[in-house]
Amino acid sequence: MTLAELCDALRAVGMKPEPRGDPARVIRRVATLEDAVEGDISFLSNPKYERLLQTTRASAVVLRPDVEAPPRLDLIRVEDPYAAITILIVRLHGYRQHRRVPPDPAVTHVHPTARVGENATIHPGVVIDEDVTIGRDAVIYPGCYIGPRCRIGDRVLLYPNVVLYEDTVLGDRVTIHANTVIGEDGLGYAPVDGRWLKIPQIGHVVIEDDVEIGAGCTIDRATLGRTRIGRGTKFSNLIAIGHGTQVGEHCLFVAQVGIAGSVTVGNHVTMAGQVGVVGHIRVGDGAKIGAKAGVTNSVPDGETVLGAPAIPIREMKRQVVHIARLPELHDRVKQLERELAELRARLAAQAGAAPTRE
Repeated sequence: MTLAELCDALRAVGMKPEPRGDPARVIRRVATLEDAVEGDISFLSNPKYERLLQTTRASAVVLRPDVEAPPRLDLIRVEDPYAAITILIVRLHGYRQHRRVPPDPAVTHVHPTARVGENATIHPGVVIDEDVTIGRDAVIYPGCYIGPRCRIGDRVLLYPNVVLYEDTVLGDRVTIHANTVIGEDGLGYAPVDGRWLKIPQIGHVVIEDDVEIGAGCTIDRATLGRTRIGRGTKFSNLIAIGHGTQVGEHCLFVAQVGIAGSVTVGNHVTMAGQVGVVGHIRVGDGAKIGAKAGVTNSVPDGETVLGAPAIPIREMKRQVVHIARLPELHDRVKQLERELAELRARLAAQAGAAPTRE
């Protein structure tokens, strides 16, 4: 596409690009500032990479209006370069295409009671159990198992070795990456006479429309009722969700987040890597949880917390400042102790030398 066509693509989604350079410049792909060559377009969103504008071989760069760039570069200036380059990646490269394969009953098992929608692609090695419903245009890769009575919406994508336990419900346009398990039993045991008695997990999992779940994730079925992942939520890899937890809409969880059972997570919540959340609490709408935080109490709407145990970030910053001063404070205390010891010694000497009264 030409630079002018790329600008048109941004205008089509409501952006206001300000181009500089040759509108007929042909752009073939998107690349990083370091890797770009002639014919590539790159972007600058993080100011710490601004120095790379001097050395990049890209033909064009997307950046903010207030950033200076060498005259040799063609530019597209926008308020949000990260969002703009996302649009351009879609236009220039598109999404991964999934090839169609003919059905092969010899290596694929589809139960006679299962209903598979129009134009669905079922790869070899898939097992679809009884009374399953699969929507239109679904793609299910080898090694997937779909348990009894599962309900799968339209345009669902299951990568290899995804397992859906019985009664799992997936909405439309759900993507689940390889080796994820949905609907396994949660940690449900009751202490009886000195031993752990397993509690039957008779609930299920509901994953709403437009959710994407990374590789190696696990989402427990509810003991009673349902575990729910809200519309538009995105998971990275290695996320564990406990039984009965309710995750709201348009949340974002980074790798290795672990949430215990019966937690309520609001809408638009962000959890950074390796966050752990105890059970039976609420994380409010719009909350942000910093990396490695241990959340042991409910988090109010809009709060940003950090640390273990997690506390509001403004308090954590004060703690960090004080901790950084500990060596200085340690030395100061030692100095004060020496001065105090010297003062006591002088006072004791003066008291010993003072004349006694008859």
